[in-house]
Amino acid sequence: MNMQDTVAVITGGASGLGAATVRDLCAQGARVAMFDMNETAGEALSRELGESALFCKVDVTDETAVMAALDKVMETFGKVTACVNCAGIAIAVKTLGKDGPHSLAQFRKVIDINLVGTFNVLRLAAALMERNTPGEDGECGAIVNTASVAAFDGQKGQAAYAASKGGIAAATLPIARDLARSGIRVNTIAPGLFLTPMFEGLGEDVCAQLARDIPFPRRLGKPSEYARLVRFLLEHPYINGETIRLDGAVRLP
Repeated sequence: MNMQDTVAVITGGASGLGAATVRDLCAQGARVAMFDMNETAGEALSRELGESALFCKVDVTDETAVMAALDKVMETFGKVTACVNCAGIAIAVKTLGKDGPHSLAQFRKVIDINLVGTFNVLRLAAALMERNTPGEDGECGAIVNTASVAAFDGQKGQAAYAASKGGIAAATLPIARDLARSGIRVNTIAPGLFLTPMFEGLGEDVCAQLARDIPFPRRLGKPSEYARLVRFLLEHPYINGETIRLDGAVRLP
């Protein structure tokens, strides 16, 4: 996939890993549509990057809203060739805590945004990619989803988050097989401990303590490093159906 001919939809594109990916792809000549609920941050990033970056306020769990946003992308850029799913939330709630059982509403919300939201956007984006004129190897598009190392070694209080991210990892291969006939590749990145706004809010001392558990390099990951892997997966024509850990070899205890 040539970045200068790429039109990418990036969910959660207004901050963190998503915003880093927006910046990286735009710097390489791609045109990008950010789907996010944070209108202030999204509009600011769109103004900064100019005509190559479109912002759409979107709830990824809302089928009608996603379809309307994709229509806007088609009107603005004429096609969709890539989809990167970064939108997600995390909570820390034990299955049984001091206040009783884990809230079922909270569990469902995490699953709905992280897992259902990812599938909702990718399936609708894939329907548009299928219309593209096939390129080399018959490729019409590529999708990159975001899981987490919590999918494999989730910690206490991560039942909902780990389940949602585990679902994304488990669905990667069957979705890739489903979309093979349409010339669409599907891969997933499972990030480890990254220096996103959520971690920055914990303070330098906590971040330093977390970094000590990472074998090498002994630091938190940079959002730009996640973005570089996204671009690599979009550009590499033979990687398909994979879930790749991006974690400095950390294994959470």
